[in-house]
Amino acid sequence: MADLPVVLVHGTRVSGSMWSPVRSLLRSPSAAPDLPGHGSRRGQPLDMDAACDAVAECIAGLGGRALVGYVGIATAARHPSMVAGLVAMGCTARPAGALLHAYRLAGRLAVANPARAARVSAYVIRRSLPGSAGEAMLAGGLSCEVIPSVVDTVASEDPVASLAGYPGRVWLVNGARDHFRADERTFLRACRNGSLITISGRGHLSVLAAPDRLAAFLDRAAAEVVAG
Repeated sequence: MADLPVVLVHGTRVSGSMWSPVRSLLRSPSAAPDLPGHGSRRGQPLDMDAACDAVAECIAGLGGRALVGYVGIATAARHPSMVAGLVAMGCTARPAGALLHAYRLAGRLAVANPARAARVSAYVIRRSLPGSAGEAMLAGGLSCEVIPSVVDTVASEDPVASLAGYPGRVWLVNGARDHFRADERTFLRACRNGSLITISGRGHLSVLAAPDRLAAFLDRAAAEVVAG
């Protein structure tokens, strides 16, 4: 039985390079595309349709169906037949209220001085995720000028409705100290076939500190989807 490919989607302002330590340990075939406005696609306009198209193009290149990781909820909603399973990590907070206001402010500050924003981001990443995992996040460059577009794009989505409409297997994975887990129970209730996994002692970035465990989990998730 062939291994199900895994497509890993990066977070705000970083690039697909963040997944290099995990990908090097995966048994499953994998890819980690750069989204518009990030990494090798820096400067390209970003909206959710363009981001999902980039992920779908990557899935097509791996055979047409894949397990999608990280912020793939919108891709699963738009391309359910291509997303064989979904691992949503560190993204179970609805973009609204004080959180949305804080990120809009961060976006304005980043655009006003992208170089300073990149220095601050690099410092935070290295402090939160020391060693090779943190350096992998920085390897593709930091595109801080795209933060306002990311915030607008995320704010325009309804991830709970997207999960409710997706028929496949879903794993919601959060660090116990991650502030983005605020709505995880609402997200879980929306899933037709979902599980919630909490990693003790980890925050939003530090869940990446053990790439061997993440790779093993993703391989098991891919095998479960294949087994049906």
